[in-house]
Amino acid sequence: MCVKKDVLVQNQVGLHARPATFFIQKANEFKSSIWVEKDERRVNAKSLLGVLSLGIVGGTSIDIIADGSDEQEAVDSLVALVESGFAE
Repeated sequence: MCVKKDVLVQNQVGLHARPATFFIQKANEFKSSIWVEKDERRVNAKSLLGVLSLGIVGGTSIDIIADGSDEQEAVDSLVALVESGFAE
């Protein structure tokens, strides 16, 4: 059983360099396997190159998927981070 949630990327630059780094650091706090999906492409949310390869820009809708012991917490936390626009 996995948890999947759709989220709209709020910040203008999308998931590039700094925001992607924050995203990956947050993903790595969880034991679950976590993926980011955009346009039928799925990458490991714990991989900087993977996330950057999706070319996610502001206003893009992505799916965050997690599977494991803390899957719900992982998805909720990453969705909250994306929705915040990566505000520190």
